[in-house]
Amino acid sequence: MKLKYILVLVFICFYNYSFSCECRPLNKETMVTEGLKNSDLVFFGEVIKFNSTKGTYTFKIIELFKGKINSKIINGKAYTSCSLSPNTKGLWIVFANFKERNTINISGCSPSIGLDSSEGLPPPPFPENYFSIKDKEIKSLKINLFVLEYEKQNLIYWIRQLEQLRAYKTSQKITLKKEETELKIKIYRSYIVISLIANIILFLILIFILLKRKKQ
Repeated sequence: MKLKYILVLVFICFYNYSFSCECRPLNKETMVTEGLKNSDLVFFGEVIKFNSTKGTYTFKIIELFKGKINSKIINGKAYTSCSLSPNTKGLWIVFANFKERNTINISGCSPSIGLDSSEGLPPPPFPENYFSIKDKEIKSLKINLFVLEYEKQNLIYWIRQLEQLRAYKTSQKITLKKEETELKIKIYRSYIVISLIANIILFLILIFILLKRKKQ
């Protein structure tokens, strides 16, 4: 019975979501890149507090991939009918934008996803001919398979996103280190040029002094 309730909840959430938001289908190959481009803050975190009535929630940030924060704790709020609002405690990969000072909004069109949540990922196709099946055991088996398929798909999405985000973070560090090295080289070159010019000037002054002494 519990699995049936989960199934109904998933489809109700997805049904309501489809009418409140008009989103382009997420492309598995580009969704992380697009999410990074369109988000102020991207992180891997844990929901530590939520209020389903007010649509508010609080994350503890475990790993930051994009953005600047002053604290590991960040508050969020559902500002529109298209906003995601975590309603269970658990781990999330979040692509968010700031709406107010230190308050984020998670768009339902972003690739944000909860590890143990039905939010953020459309369910797989509903079992074929489910409602025409009369055998309760077969029905129950199909529901079990449906839930397992959803959990597997959710886990695959989760792991893929986390790997891509960590690869992005590593590439950013390499890029930053390269930029810092190039800046040091540029400063060093400038120092050499300035030193060379200073030496030339001193050399010309010395020649001028020697010529002046000879004339005397």
